[in-house]
Amino acid sequence: MTFNLLCFIKKFKLAGVVLVLGYYFMSCKSLDPTAQFPQMQIPTPQSSVNVPLDIPMATLANLANQAVPPGIFDEKGMDLGNGLIGDLNFSRNGMIQLAALDSQRIQVIFPLKIQGEIGLKPGGLRNLFQSKIPIDRVLSPVFVLDPKMNSNWSLGIDEFELTDLGGKMSFSALGMELDLSPMIRNEIRAFAQERLTSTPDLINLRPLVDATWNQVGRPVFVNFEGKQLAFSIKPDAIKINEYLNPAKGFHLDLGMIGQVQLHPAQAAPSRPFPLPSITTNSDTSNHLKITIPLHVTYAELDLMIRQSFEGQAIRVNKKYLFQPSNFRTKPYGDRLGVLMDFIATSEEEKKISGELFLAGIPVFDQEAKVLAFDKVNFNLQSSSSKARFGANVKRRKILKQLNQRMKFSLEEALEGSLEGIRERLAIQTPFADLMINELQVFPLGFYPTATGLEIQLQANGKVEVNWK
Repeated sequence: MTFNLLCFIKKFKLAGVVLVLGYYFMSCKSLDPTAQFPQMQIPTPQSSVNVPLDIPMATLANLANQAVPPGIFDEKGMDLGNGLIGDLNFSRNGMIQLAALDSQRIQVIFPLKIQGEIGLKPGGLRNLFQSKIPIDRVLSPVFVLDPKMNSNWSLGIDEFELTDLGGKMSFSALGMELDLSPMIRNEIRAFAQERLTSTPDLINLRPLVDATWNQVGRPVFVNFEGKQLAFSIKPDAIKINEYLNPAKGFHLDLGMIGQVQLHPAQAAPSRPFPLPSITTNSDTSNHLKITIPLHVTYAELDLMIRQSFEGQAIRVNKKYLFQPSNFRTKPYGDRLGVLMDFIATSEEEKKISGELFLAGIPVFDQEAKVLAFDKVNFNLQSSSSKARFGANVKRRKILKQLNQRMKFSLEEALEGSLEGIRERLAIQTPFADLMINELQVFPLGFYPTATGLEIQLQANGKVEVNWK
């Protein structure tokens, strides 16, 4: 009875060893280097920027005062009614004042100086009184505008309403008091109809927008693994939503959606991509999301791995050193596959050769800022049954050693992208300074393709605007 029990225990232990070795062997063999997988679906590197702007009315007033010339209009022989004609010059007489009345309308106080002469029409009393009366009056007319941003980057005025002339236009002649205020009102309204509301593209903002975009849209250069790359944004849509806020000024939700284009440094475009027409924006958030696609060819990956392993060997056990060489990378579904030749050398200088195929999912090690591999598996092919058996038994140790060496720094690319984006989007104008806050760059995903490994970097941040 005792003999049978011992026999049973020995057989049980032997069966356990066989099962464990079988597990290692089957798990290793399950990785087929010749397996074909569908091409990974790579997400389009979409990027977007959305900035909520509250432009102070004081800033708009400064723009208006710079845009409106001192001379408004000059007219000779102006028919003022009641047999009167005038040679009058209308000019700006100080600083324009703006105030938001509601979400659509702006109140404008326009200091106006009217100079010239007024006389009688030819004939009748004109034959008796040839002299003209000089006019020098100051008014502060108040009118209400409904501004509108057009899709072609121009600003128009939908409505114009003169609410107050801001003074009285009268003079005395021949003992009579003549009030020209109604005629001046009519002239201002006629001028607004002819020059303002009937012209949809009243103010062309395109030159200002293009000048800003020429600075922002130029390529950003990044160094990655010894080569310089350039990326630029190709805008697909420009979105704007505007309204007036009586407490804050002119609110503008300005957004852009586009794709980042990658170029070799020597082939970077010399000018930005053209801006599309404006569409309606429903996004009110403040965000910067730029996806930067980097592409590393398999030949470049082979070189990176070879440099990582150069002059180094993996100790499999106390007796054998494992020396890999001739690295060949390739896609393996969502994993990156690496074929390598190897020679295992013993202390007695005995050598065993073969081929090892390793596959793992590319991941980003946030702490070390390196490209690493997860869920790594391997398949070893050798004419030596001893090598195959040893690889199965020392599987964990081999994987650990390979993982330690198959890490590649992305810090240079990340830091270069950070500095490039900060520099490109730091804009200074006479009216406002723009900068990027809370900017972070990190790998969004790794995608083995037919030609190499695509690394999509994601830049996130917020836009801060300081108005002057």
